[in-house]
Amino acid sequence: MEGLQLDKKTIFSGMQPSGKLTLGNYLGAMKNWVALQDEYNCYYCVVDLHAITVPQVPKDLRKTTLDVLAQYIASGIDPEKNTLFIQSHVPEHAELSWVLNTMTYMGELNRMTQFKEKSQKKAENLNAGLFTYPVLMAADILLYSTDLVPVGEDQKQHLELARDLSQRFNSRYSDTFIVPEGFIPKEGARIMSLQEPSQKMSKSDENPNATILMLDSADAITNKIKRAVTDSIGIVAYNDEQKGIKNLINIYSTFTGESTEAIVSKYEGKGYGDFKRETAEVIVEGLRPVREKYEYLMENKDYLEEIYAKGAAKAHNKARKTLDKVYRKVGFVQAKRFE
Repeated sequence: MEGLQLDKKTIFSGMQPSGKLTLGNYLGAMKNWVALQDEYNCYYCVVDLHAITVPQVPKDLRKTTLDVLAQYIASGIDPEKNTLFIQSHVPEHAELSWVLNTMTYMGELNRMTQFKEKSQKKAENLNAGLFTYPVLMAADILLYSTDLVPVGEDQKQHLELARDLSQRFNSRYSDTFIVPEGFIPKEGARIMSLQEPSQKMSKSDENPNATILMLDSADAITNKIKRAVTDSIGIVAYNDEQKGIKNLINIYSTFTGESTEAIVSKYEGKGYGDFKRETAEVIVEGLRPVREKYEYLMENKDYLEEIYAKGAAKAHNKARKTLDKVYRKVGFVQAKRFE
């Protein structure tokens, strides 16, 4: 892997290892990550520490962690240009999280919208990790002197906490952390549910027809697009009154590069059947190289192991320097390293 280029800003992002990454993850995040890799120093992480706030089957977690890493690479994220690693392989994430926990106020965490939602949905699993999840996320970001964090609406609160904690630490102990900014790519597709087009497509959706997965078969994709909610108007048009059709046009446009106006013009006088069939074909062909590369990678696990080992070593080198600085400033006696 190439060394860090100091004249470039640093980006950090990650996804939980559910394995079931969606078309929304691909078009809304990962394609943008690919576009960023020549312009920024990028750290892309599989956040398995975050994943265990919900009980996991250990063998499944191991598999899905590799699944997500393979999908990163299959999407075009180049291990030679980016730092790709598994969160639990860099213990500094958990260590910095503890220091930041001691500087985070209960009221701040109580106000987190995601915690409120999860506590209502999963009252039987209301563990401390769910409550302090945003602090671990702040540690993820601050360890790498991150300048920019690609962030959606649902994560803005968490980024604000990371900013507050960096400023709080800097104020108490002197400048240590960069205060990260949110990063909105110039072109980002917001992909909505196929069944509830007013809501974002989610890998946790209980309705399997609502979500296209990156690894879905051609038949599964075609059937899900056929069942996608539309309306009774019957005209392919791009507006907020026809949210289902608007969502499909956005997907079509993101894959082909055609403007929404050109797509609407192409289907003038045609019904939803033609439009849906050809949209499904566009998605199938767009995801085909990703799926084929993923299958190749999962048959070559030695290569994946090499990637995540190199990535963890590179991430650890940067994270350790940050944490040593933090430990010195808070007053810890410097440890003797036994290699």
